[in-house]
This record gives sequence, structure tokens and C-alpha cells, in this order.
Amino acid sequence: MDIPYKTYLTESEVPEAWYNVRADMKVKPSPLLNPCTLKPVTAEEASHIFCDELVKQEMDDTTPWFPIPKEIRDFYRMFRPSPLIRAYFLERALGTPAKIYYKFEGNNTSGSHKLNSAIAQAYYAKEQGLKGVTTETGAGQWGTALSMACAFFGLDCKVYMVKCSYEQKPFRREVMRTYGAQVTPSPSMLTEVGRRINEEHPGTTGSLGCAISEAVEDAVTHEGYRYVLGSVLAQVLLHQSIIGLEAKAAMGKLGVKPDVIIGCAGGGSNLGGLIAPFMGEKLRGERDYRFVAVEPASCPSLTRGRYAYDFCDTGKVCPLQKMYTLGCDFIPSANHAGGLRYHGMSATLSELYAQGLMEAKSVKQTDVFEAATLFARTEGTLPAPESSHAIRAAIDEALECKRTGEAKTILFGLTGTGYFDLKAYESYNNGTMGDYIPTDADLEASFAKLPKVG
Repeated sequence: MDIPYKTYLTESEVPEAWYNVRADMKVKPSPLLNPCTLKPVTAEEASHIFCDELVKQEMDDTTPWFPIPKEIRDFYRMFRPSPLIRAYFLERALGTPAKIYYKFEGNNTSGSHKLNSAIAQAYYAKEQGLKGVTTETGAGQWGTALSMACAFFGLDCKVYMVKCSYEQKPFRREVMRTYGAQVTPSPSMLTEVGRRINEEHPGTTGSLGCAISEAVEDAVTHEGYRYVLGSVLAQVLLHQSIIGLEAKAAMGKLGVKPDVIIGCAGGGSNLGGLIAPFMGEKLRGERDYRFVAVEPASCPSLTRGRYAYDFCDTGKVCPLQKMYTLGCDFIPSANHAGGLRYHGMSATLSELYAQGLMEAKSVKQTDVFEAATLFARTEGTLPAPESSHAIRAAIDEALECKRTGEAKTILFGLTGTGYFDLKAYESYNNGTMGDYIPTDADLEASFAKLPKVG
């Protein structure tokens, strides 16, 4: 091996500020709209849902750098910096001339990158003097991360977990409860919107859009609570930029520049965080990179969605966001990548994609687990199903390099571990895993319900 297998930054090299990629975008993401007036949401309106400081971060698209408070940096020291790893063994198995690197975010109890934003949002809730927060979770990594962060700051934590994930991943649920969170399968009968969704979709397995609606209703109907979100929003991509900032610094220490940067894409948090500083260079005309978003074929918001204003939640209680969407009424199949089962995409990433600054591809579930199995057998880490979408695309890029003889440098985000996803691996290993892909008719029926926004 000509360079180290793992590359760490020193503690003093951990970023002291988050990077806001919107500051370098010439065309900014469209604003959130009030669902009643269809006018841009004001800070006062947003503050009924989100913490005050997070509202400021959400609405600021001109400030490039936000200092990370000392309390958050101190918490980061438990698991940051995370390693940049050269996938020598995967390269050897593929017989590719490509160099493959991955930024590993699973070295904490939550098992994923989600803790980067969870601790920030819990900190701002505590600073505001709130009693607690509500949220949704798909695969469970975000709910786990937020329960950890709330326990650290002594906050109540209410988690609405997508029903199919609640049933598929009972141990993830128990980790949340161990950290003090109240976990409810969604859609539930505890909220008005949950009861309505259950009535309209009997037997539904739920979706992130459903769970968001319930969590927001819970927050706005209880004094001293605010809603926090683990993906999609600009504030979350801001906090997750620490992934890309560390990755860029570590590759700089090695004197290496990635040609293509790949991330799995559900709502956009890890992808947006990984590519942020590299995209900033591209936007400023300093360097060029290829960026690839990888999503499940069962929930293909970028590759088959519409770029339009839509509700961020199924219950239609949240603001409208202009994004690539499958329609807020779209209920994806109960696949095993629960964290990618969101009907829309981050407004920031949607705008970058619309401008042609980023590519997107969708992959089938069985192909994803084929890649996950190869990665586990060669690199020794059992990857999360979500992360394995990026692995699939990285392997495909490396095999293309093998065909052409081009020695590209590939960077992808290994967002988390799959040790709570063994039911999914069991399904794959038993040969019972299927590949559901929505038909054009399915999507057209959902598009027909998109809100009419001039």
C-alpha cells in the first residue's frame, strides 16, 4: 500500500465552522411557502415549528461560514474526526485501476452521520429553554442520534418512526428508548393527521412524509416543544458539511483530488454534507468535480420526480418546498432502505441538480445488497442499506474504469453501519428480496395531486 489505509485529521484540524454552500450559488433555492397564503414563510411563522437559531440558519443563503459553538465541538470530540479510508481490498477484488476512498461516518452509537446535526439541533433547543423536541425517523439512525443528543442535554425526545421500519428494526427502537426517547410507529392514532392517514390508507406501512406530519402536529400542539428534522432542510445540510470539510482536508493531506464524489440520496443530508466544500469550489470556478446522487429505484425523486412546489409532508401541515418530488401522497414500497423513503429532495440539491451541476441515478434493491455483500466481504464493515446505494454506484464507476483503463479517483460516503439491518440481509441471503419499481401510472397519479402554485 503506497498510502495509509486510514487517514485521520488531528483534533486541532476538525473544522471550527460549518460551510453554507448556498452562499456560492448564483441561483438560490426557492423559499419555503406558507401553505395557506402561498407566500414565503417568515421567520416568525417558522419559529412556531423550529428553534429560533435554526430558523436563522435555514433562511440565510448569503453567509458562507457559521462558527460551531464550543459545546457542539466538545461533543464532536467523542467521534470526530471520522476516518477517510482507502478501499484497497475492494479495488483488488474488482481488478480496477480506480482509486476508491470512503468517508466513514458510522463510528458512533447512532451508527451514522446523523449525530452531526442531532447534537447541533438539540443544543439550540436547550439554549432556547425548550422542554423537548419531536421528530420522525425512517431507518432509525436519525431517531437514535437525536435521542442521544437529547439525553446529553436533558431534553424530552418524541420520535415517530415509519411503521415498516418500527416493525423491521425493533433493536433500533430499543436503542432510542434506552436513551430516553418515546418511540411511536407512524402513522399512529395519537395525532389527528395520523388518524386521517390511517383512514385514507388502511394498513399502510407509513412513510417519512407521514411521520413528519405527526411529529410537527405534536410539536405545535404542546407548549415548550419544537420540531427538528434529520434531512432535507438547509440547516441540516449546513451541519453535515463537516463531513465534506473533513474529507477535503484529509484528501488534501494525501495530495489527492477526487474525480467523482458519490452519495446516497433520500432527503439529501449526507450527500449535501459530503459534496458541500467540493461543490463550493465548482461554483466558484476553482476546480471541477462530478457529483452523483444515488437513490432507490422504488423512490426515485430526482430521476423520475417533478421539480415543483410540494408539501414536505403527507399530512400537508408543513410549508411547501420547491424540490424534485414524487408527490406528498406517494407512499413508497416497504423496502429496506428506510432512510431513503422520502418523496422529495432537499431544495438545495434540487436546484443544483436542475442546473446540471449534479448527476443522479437510481438502483434496484437487490443490486444494492449485492454491492453491500461484496463490500462487507472485502472491506470488513457491514454497511447500512442506505450507504450501500453509494457503494453500488462506486463499484459501477470502478468497473467502468476497468473497462476503459482510466484510473479515476472515487470518493463516496459510507454513512453508517448495517448491524440493525440484519432482517434485510436475511431477506437478501434467502433470495426472498424483491425489486419494486413504481410504474409511470403510479407516479402520474401522484403528480396530478401536486399543489397548484403559480
